Amino acid sequence: MNIKRMRNRNHRPSGSSGGGGTRHQNGQIPLNRNHVFDSNGPEVRIRGTSQQLFEKYLQLGRDATSSGDRVLAEAYFQHAEHYFRILNVMNQAAQQAQQERQERSARSRAPYKQDSDAASDDEENRDDSQPEAFAVTEGASF
Repeated sequence: MNIKRMRNRNHRPSGSSGGGGTRHQNGQIPLNRNHVFDSNGPEVRIRGTSQQLFEKYLQLGRDATSSGDRVLAEAYFQHAEHYFRILNVMNQAAQQAQQERQERSARSRAPYKQDSDAASDDEENRDDSQPEAFAVTEGASF
């Protein structure tokens, strides 16, 4: 048997145990700024990132408007709006992830700060007189 026929196109084992792409628990592929989309627009097929597709559909919409085709222009602008929304979702997710990283970083540093604050509080509150065990009380005889 030919080994090449046993493999699928990506040279990965097929089936559910074989892996596949990285997916979140809800089954969607996680988006990042470099994620490449294949877009089937009204009269054109475009491939690129969400930013590139947004700009391209916006330009195609402007071109259709200037040529007088309002229906085609509206279709392009709707496609541009779709990729604009994807850009917003990715930006919000990036901001939220950055905020969570900052909070985790602040929490991981907090125990060290609390320990040093507690040590400085102990030093500030410490009475330089003799310890209680060795305190001399008035009238005590030895």
